[in-house]
Amino acid sequence: MTTEWVLTLSCPDRPGIVHAVAGVLAEHGGNITESQQFGDPASGLFFMRVQVALDVEEAAGRDALTAAVAPVAERFAMTWELDVVGRRLRTLVLVSKAPHCLVDLLYRERYQGMPVDVVGVVGNHPDLEDMAVFYGKPFHHVPVTKDTKAQAEDRLRELVDELDVELVVLARYMQILSDELCRDLQGKVINIHHSFLPSFKGARPYAQAHDRGVKLIGATSHYVTGDLDEGPIIEQDVERVDHSRAVADLVAIGEDVERRTLARAVRWHAEHRVLLDGHRTVVFR
Repeated sequence: MTTEWVLTLSCPDRPGIVHAVAGVLAEHGGNITESQQFGDPASGLFFMRVQVALDVEEAAGRDALTAAVAPVAERFAMTWELDVVGRRLRTLVLVSKAPHCLVDLLYRERYQGMPVDVVGVVGNHPDLEDMAVFYGKPFHHVPVTKDTKAQAEDRLRELVDELDVELVVLARYMQILSDELCRDLQGKVINIHHSFLPSFKGARPYAQAHDRGVKLIGATSHYVTGDLDEGPIIEQDVERVDHSRAVADLVAIGEDVERRTLARAVRWHAEHRVLLDGHRTVVFR
């Protein structure tokens, strides 16, 4: 039985890394089906993503590849991960009242092969429970107020543990996660927001943008850190607009950009195409 694996790694850049990785995979019967690499001259780090097919049972393949790669990883001081290509990541989606990103993710999971398994939807409002139930997803109402924020985050931690969550997606979740929770889930939380920040903060950003006559509407998807909306960026997209667009038009266009930007970020993360490079990301599309 052939199983395809994805190996991702980063390490200090030096000659011989690609040769060593390809060689050890070939020595153990692996057939490389996809390979991408990048050396960052700014950080001095080397990044690589390799897909390799191995004609053995999955468990035996993992053991064989782990044993094969480990000495090379030690030699080059690599940080590395190994997973089965296409394995669906156990994902928890956090929402408030806006449905567009949640609906899009659930649709892509069911019909377009998005490699995630949404094991639950958490809402600080109950508005989207019907949508979650429509797609057969458990909905957890976890209200958040100034006085209950700590308890709400404790409940989120419980759900992450109970459901064995690997990825948390903030699908227009209009709450700020604490620094402590961001640290606990570092590299495992993806957010989406409009790209007007920091120019148009607070309520009704599209109305503010319309008032200033903006010509571009965009969205940014990034990993969540303690620095609000400043985590490593995974994906961004824009749409041009002009003076003829009303505020409602801008909102609709903005929601469309947000949903597709978030979807690409989630897919690339789930496919192990995103590697952290300090405050930046390397994305092997």
